[in-house]
Amino acid sequence: MTSPLEIFFGSILDHNIALAYILGMCPLIAISTNIRNARGMGLAVVFVVTLTGMINYPIYLLLVRLDVAWLNLLVFIITIAATVQFLEMFIDKFFPRLYNSFGLFLPLITVNCVVLGVSLFFVNREYSFVETAAFSFGSGIGWMLAIILLAGVREKMARSSDVPKGLAGKGMTFIVLGILALAVIGFTGLASIQ
Repeated sequence: MTSPLEIFFGSILDHNIALAYILGMCPLIAISTNIRNARGMGLAVVFVVTLTGMINYPIYLLLVRLDVAWLNLLVFIITIAATVQFLEMFIDKFFPRLYNSFGLFLPLITVNCVVLGVSLFFVNREYSFVETAAFSFGSGIGWMLAIILLAGVREKMARSSDVPKGLAGKGMTFIVLGILALAVIGFTGLASIQ
């Protein structure tokens, strides 16, 4: 049996939701143009993924008890949409500059496959509530780590003229993501969270 601590570190490193499972690429690529925006988006994703995972767990148990577990996808999406709406209103009220820097991408957390993927993973892996919380928080941290690393490399490349013209922009971003994904392979076997 895997401990919640193993699940937490495994979801950050060798089971990184962005770099191992390749989930959440749209906002990862779009927002990673600078570290400040990446950090803000990463924190928003950590919050939403952790909260929705912990909210969806008892909801899923209720659906199973009522023998309507097949509704989990619909219910998970509704929970995610409500959580993101709350987060969007909160950031707009208290951090308007951050809200404006997100533009369209903050509401897109609702359809970010990372958020839904974490909820579906805990169902498929039959995690307990504590394991779900550890996996959700670790997956959010792992995604945030990926976007901040990518943003740091992209900022550095933007100041450098060494990037060939044909690879500048998204082309080099995909190459960097591939290299980061290869780096995650080095942690394979660190934790078994299946």
